[in-house]
Amino acid sequence: MIEAGQARPAGAAPSPVRAHELPSTALVTVRYFAAAADAAGTTTETLAAATLGELRAVMVAAHGAELGRVLTRCTILVDGLRLDDDGAALAAGDLADVLPPFAGG
Repeated sequence: MIEAGQARPAGAAPSPVRAHELPSTALVTVRYFAAAADAAGTTTETLAAATLGELRAVMVAAHGAELGRVLTRCTILVDGLRLDDDGAALAAGDLADVLPPFAGG
């Protein structure tokens, strides 16, 4: 578990958060692609969130229900690693990519 104020090693996966170890809010760069960018009305922004679940909530609060619908189908990569656990802690400077399903082959 990463302590407050401690940087996560490059490439290390965010870890789940225990209730008594809630992280402080971090500024995270979010990049939206394809339908997610259309719904958000932007391709990139910086948002404050402590966990992946909080980041999802902040994105929906900032951009509305349409983005919320798109997010249900999206994969979110944080620093290149897929995250599915809404309790995963985020660190300052993380890069979150919001990727809707892509078609093609």
